[in-house]
Amino acid sequence: MDNVIALLGRSIAAYLERPSGDYMPFSVTDQRMLCSTLQPGDVLLVEGNSRASKAIKYLTNSTWSHAALFVGEHQDGSLIEADLQKGVIHVPLTKYDNFNTRICRPVGLSQKDMQGVIEHMKQSLGRVYDLKNIVDLARYLLPQPPVPRRFRRRMLALGSGDPTRAICSSLIAEAFQKVAYPILPTVETNIDPDQADEILHIRHHSLFTPRDFDLSPYFKVVKPTIERGFDHNNLTWNHLSSPNSG
Repeated sequence: MDNVIALLGRSIAAYLERPSGDYMPFSVTDQRMLCSTLQPGDVLLVEGNSRASKAIKYLTNSTWSHAALFVGEHQDGSLIEADLQKGVIHVPLTKYDNFNTRICRPVGLSQKDMQGVIEHMKQSLGRVYDLKNIVDLARYLLPQPPVPRRFRRRMLALGSGDPTRAICSSLIAEAFQKVAYPILPTVETNIDPDQADEILHIRHHSLFTPRDFDLSPYFKVVKPTIERGFDHNNLTWNHLSSPNSG
């Protein structure tokens, strides 16, 4: 029975990984610029073009459907991610050459904690993608599934709870939680004046989605063009398309 379920999961995963056919990259960062900007520990968000990406973007009401962690130069690839079919693997940055991306960088993380995050990702290599996740995604591939917005995150709180399995954003969230670095914790206001104003409660890592790293107040959004010293005065405009051309 397990073999049948595994075969079904692989078949569904292969279907979900196919391009949806309607992806339009708007502002793709040059790969060399992206590579020179990324630092170990950065989270790279990706606007994917697969059927699974389309479902995730709908359920999370977000541009971002995938997340990978940049771990620096490695012979098998500079990113570690949870792939739908292959599980947790190294991949090259070139995999996302033609996709919209965003860099989210943790702020104030010590070198020791950064290495702890990366080490957790490396130790996760070989873990498989959660079959429950695959089945859930397959259920929400309708263009407009009748899912109230307030329930969508819970529907994407995917995963069986099996620690040998992983999904992209929950794996990275788990790595940061290992070193007590916040992403989007639940905040409780403390009424005791002698204690901290707020107490943070850790969300379970399976509840995190790619967009949470973008929304997190503890991750800096890094834009390669600006990091390289953007100056609008150096731009060359086609006068025919200029907003002041008439």
